[in-house]
Amino acid sequence: MNKRILRLAIPNIISNISVPLLGMVDIAIVGHLGSAAYIGAIALGSIIFSFIYWGLGFLRMGTSGMTAQAYGARNLKESILIFSRAILVAITLGLTLIILQIPIANFSFFIIEGSSEVEMYAREYFLIRIWAAPASIGLYAFTGWFIGMQNAKTPMFITIFINLINVGFSFWFVYGMGMKADGVALGTVCAQYIGLLLALGIFLLYYKKLNKYFSWKNTFDLIALKRFFSINRDIFIRTFCLIIALSFFTVKSAAINDEILALNTLLFQFFLLFSFFIDGFAHASEALVGKYIGAKNKTQLKILIKKLFFWGGIVSIPFTLVYLLAGKNILFLLTNNKEIIEMSSSYLIWIILIPILSYPAFLYDGIFIGVTAGKAMRNAMLVSTFAIFLPLYYFLKEPMGNHGLWLAFLIFLVTRGISLGILSKKAIFSRV
Repeated sequence: MNKRILRLAIPNIISNISVPLLGMVDIAIVGHLGSAAYIGAIALGSIIFSFIYWGLGFLRMGTSGMTAQAYGARNLKESILIFSRAILVAITLGLTLIILQIPIANFSFFIIEGSSEVEMYAREYFLIRIWAAPASIGLYAFTGWFIGMQNAKTPMFITIFINLINVGFSFWFVYGMGMKADGVALGTVCAQYIGLLLALGIFLLYYKKLNKYFSWKNTFDLIALKRFFSINRDIFIRTFCLIIALSFFTVKSAAINDEILALNTLLFQFFLLFSFFIDGFAHASEALVGKYIGAKNKTQLKILIKKLFFWGGIVSIPFTLVYLLAGKNILFLLTNNKEIIEMSSSYLIWIILIPILSYPAFLYDGIFIGVTAGKAMRNAMLVSTFAIFLPLYYFLKEPMGNHGLWLAFLIFLVTRGISLGILSKKAIFSRV
């Protein structure tokens, strides 16, 4: 079982870890341009895309869980139909976002607080990067389907390729052509479309035998579409709550001042680095849990879940130690702003605590996605966000300031793990 987990987890880890590393590179590129406003612009621009893409992340997760169950049941016809429905939804959503880009931008910057300079650069960033929407969402469909088919190596290859291309374009546009945050956005657009073409090419090359199962009539089957949207609806609500929490964190950081916004943005990269790493195991659990659910194999499912939490505990320890011993040194790689680095000293404790306390929430997410237990995920996230995180922040705001924001966020992560654990017995094993 350990080999099965690692065979899927390691490629997913490599794939996932490149995402926050890319974010760090983007911040490092603008972080050495001499103004905290550029870092803030990337942060505020990215928060809008967090709302958009993380909100639409249900497409990847729902596709992954349903495809894995079809794979476990040896139903290749259903697996290709799930893929065709996911691609159809991805194209529709991507084009809709491009059409609505101006209203989305106006509404977003009406809500988000930031200085006029930061908002100006962030708006430029948004209006360029939004053109990558069809490619970005389309890649969700490809990634979810590949993972569901127990193929983690292809998404890894595609993601690494996209991120390398992205870094190259961003450096060229910023340092070669004299652009600022808009250059980073344009680099992302170019890389996403190149990545989508690569994913399509790999699909046509290695999965062409499945084309015989494709059918427009079955793609639009109303009962199947109803199940597809029902599962994805609950995952969407869950993901939207997560986005609210993460975006609330950035918005409240910006409301303090540009320096705290820049500081929290830099420190948040530590959280993202760990979250994308542990998500490698969560994505492996999506594929394997879905497979065993589809095959009705309760014994292997129990063994798998125990092994997953063993590996989750193992990988969280090195992160805690690295953040404890070298956290400040890592910040020097992201910015040369000495004032921000000095400010970080009293806040590093929150980053140190996150890995060891939050890993159960990430693993349970993957397990519940594999089971397609969307309602349980939704309910746990609603409680964690609206009954815990938001009220706790306002309770801690006055006495603790920015420390209160970090403490509320940490308790939010812990509550997610506890609530999913409570719901797990009924939500998971009732399906086999």
